[in-house]
Amino acid sequence: MREFNAKQTVHADQIRRRRRDNIVAAIAVVGVVALATVAQVVYFTSGPGTPVPTPTPSASASADPAASAPAGENTGNVPSADIAAGRDWTGTLQLNDVQLGVTLDGAAAPQGVSAVVSLAQSGFYTGKTCHRLTDGGFDVLQCGSADGQGSGDAGFTFGPVENAPSDNVYPAGTIALARQGGNGYSMTTQFFIAYGDTTIPADAAGGYTVIGRVTSGLDQLVDQIASKGVAGGGSDGKPNVPTFIREFELQ
Repeated sequence: MREFNAKQTVHADQIRRRRRDNIVAAIAVVGVVALATVAQVVYFTSGPGTPVPTPTPSASASADPAASAPAGENTGNVPSADIAAGRDWTGTLQLNDVQLGVTLDGAAAPQGVSAVVSLAQSGFYTGKTCHRLTDGGFDVLQCGSADGQGSGDAGFTFGPVENAPSDNVYPAGTIALARQGGNGYSMTTQFFIAYGDTTIPADAAGGYTVIGRVTSGLDQLVDQIASKGVAGGGSDGKPNVPTFIREFELQ
């Protein structure tokens, strides 16, 4: 009888241990998912290359980049939203030797498209770098910084966010505007190309303004630039292949 009771006790202990291990495993899975989501948000809004606009003459100098891009307020000489004319703009964006066909949707994102059209037509983008590449399931190439490091932009910032996806998914080929985390009025000259399907969780300001799409050449972009990875390893930083905007023509 004593032997039978001992076996029951051992069996009960084993059940308790299995339940405890299952609970620990479930908590660990939830933790991993949560960390992955947080990492994606931080990845895009706080990593190298996050746009930090140059203060306008009326803005006070500050170590806080948000000081030059107040939430809910445009700054500087923002191109008129009428430039987009409510129509599609087609053209080419050449990165190194990669020629991308692009279409921008002036009806869906009039302010964002107007800003980019104005900058492209003025020649601003010619010679600028694509200073940031991310990979590993969060696949974007970020371009258009005036100083090549993610700051020193054109002296204006604007908002609000336009045409952001409701499901937070930016399909491969999406062209969207970069901004500071949590500030929908911090868009300026920088844009990113999603070279793979990418989910970017919305923050306090919402999502990211989608201005258009790559219509051709995306495979070459992946093959010649994105697939070569990040300089120094890792998954977020300068492209291993130095990447420059050779031309950006729209009509």
